[in-house]
Amino acid sequence: MMNLYWIALKSIWIKEVTRFGRIWVQTLVPPVITMTLYFIIFGNLIGSRIGDMQGVDYMQFIVPGLIMMSVITNSYSNVASSFFGAKYQHSIEELLVAPVPTHIIILGFVGGGVARGICVGVLVTLVSLFFVSLEIHSWWVIAVTLLLTSVLFSLGGLVNAIFAETFDDISIVPTFVLTPLTYLGGVFYSLTLLPPVWQMISKVNPIVYMISGFRYGFLGISDVSLILTFGVLIAFTVAFYLLSWWLISRGRGLRS
Repeated sequence: MMNLYWIALKSIWIKEVTRFGRIWVQTLVPPVITMTLYFIIFGNLIGSRIGDMQGVDYMQFIVPGLIMMSVITNSYSNVASSFFGAKYQHSIEELLVAPVPTHIIILGFVGGGVARGICVGVLVTLVSLFFVSLEIHSWWVIAVTLLLTSVLFSLGGLVNAIFAETFDDISIVPTFVLTPLTYLGGVFYSLTLLPPVWQMISKVNPIVYMISGFRYGFLGISDVSLILTFGVLIAFTVAFYLLSWWLISRGRGLRS
């Protein structure tokens, strides 16, 4: 039985990776071009006027945040578009009636989102090497933060796709929720620059913890503690997984 589950999981993974790999001009190239523009505008042009941020060069300071921003966006959008497409075409019903556990379905789609998020993250990291020499403070912090963040937003994209009824619904959360939270998550600035009240308000934003933890892995500096960072990541990941499992098990919006 476990062998059959593994075959099902591997099949979904392969389908998801093949899907975004086949249209790499649409899935992998645009985020790289966008991040390159960020490096040029905010790093070279504006960064030269700002100078240092928390004792490091401004370009080095923003690189971890830009990498994490690309990972968040692509992990989320990959699962949201893929799962909703399967739901729209009614092919998801084949998985629901097959003897495949719900957690295998979730892991399959999330695995595709994680693969795309990490692929884009690696490409953006390679591009950043043309602008700055990266320092690595802790490999394990980088790896754990990257993996947990990618899994979390892949699950978020899955929940979005389950509730979405039209293709327009897929873009609502990234446009009105994800993008503002990301830009206010400390990508381009340190929370220490904010007044105490706004620092407290900013810490309600979960993306602050992900970017802070990822930046610590590269530069050894952070706005919040690592324990709190991993605690927030694990708590949100578990919550979104349980919500996804419950929604799919109940067939919420999936069965016509």
